[in-house]
Amino acid sequence: MPVQVDIIPVGGVDAVVLEKISAALAMVFPWEMRTGKGIRLPGESYNSRRRQYNSTAILETLQALKAGMPGLILGVTDADLYVPELNFVFGEADMHAGVVVISLARLKQEFYGLSPDRGLLEERAAKEATHELGHACGLDHCGSPGCIMYFSNSIADTDRKGPGFCERCRRILGF
Repeated sequence: MPVQVDIIPVGGVDAVVLEKISAALAMVFPWEMRTGKGIRLPGESYNSRRRQYNSTAILETLQALKAGMPGLILGVTDADLYVPELNFVFGEADMHAGVVVISLARLKQEFYGLSPDRGLLEERAAKEATHELGHACGLDHCGSPGCIMYFSNSIADTDRKGPGFCERCRRILGF
């Protein structure tokens, strides 16, 4: 298992949100969390027709950045993400490369026409980061709705699930 996670802002990301994600992850994973230098959103990842960024292209950029680095990389962006098969994704992981990316865009209340809620954004971001790092460690989606590895098809699914792994997923991770 990895011993460190480098949290990399992809594009402009609020530093306080990154700190909150790091602190939340440190409560779940027994690894060192480090915030690294930010990178630009890769231009080739933008789809002007969809007005979204392809998360797989961002993972490829993070993979090139990771070359030779131990542990995992968690990219965090404010950009709205998609994969071709879906309308959007909250995040994506490449378990073989050890890189993941999450988007804050649809985790914000403002995306749904509601008033900002900083605490809720930070809670949702921590859940999505934990979920994607779980994938990077080899976990699949879990059938238990309270488990962090439960698939989020909507923001309501993210809000319903708990902040941590179920007993089965913890056993698989060895925690």
